[in-house]
Amino acid sequence: MMDTYTTIAIIILYIASLVLVPWMLIFLPSDYFAHEERETCLWKGDSAIIKSFLIFLKNLVGTIFLIAGIAMLFLPGQGILTIIAGLFLMNFPYKYKIEKWIIEYPIVLKSFNKIRQKANKEPFSI
Repeated sequence: MMDTYTTIAIIILYIASLVLVPWMLIFLPSDYFAHEERETCLWKGDSAIIKSFLIFLKNLVGTIFLIAGIAMLFLPGQGILTIIAGLFLMNFPYKYKIEKWIIEYPIVLKSFNKIRQKANKEPFSI
């Protein structure tokens, strides 16, 4: 019985990674990685309760993506891209430096820009 649930979860995570990871990369601004420091003013004008809830939700989704990406290293799916997407969603110290370090790898930048090119978006500038 547990094997059925595991199989369903793997299929859902695989489909989610195929859809959500490219979607996230398409909607990031092309200059996302071009700044020296990341701006921290998310959801301007919202109340503190709404901001806290949205940040909690964003971190929860990022954690799920991170765990799913690690699982996809051994299962079918886009493991590396899903891990990177999870890290991009989560909040932690030195996050922006790690993001910039990851995106500076030519193969990662090329893969991200290829996804953006298919959606007729400008490539990322670093």
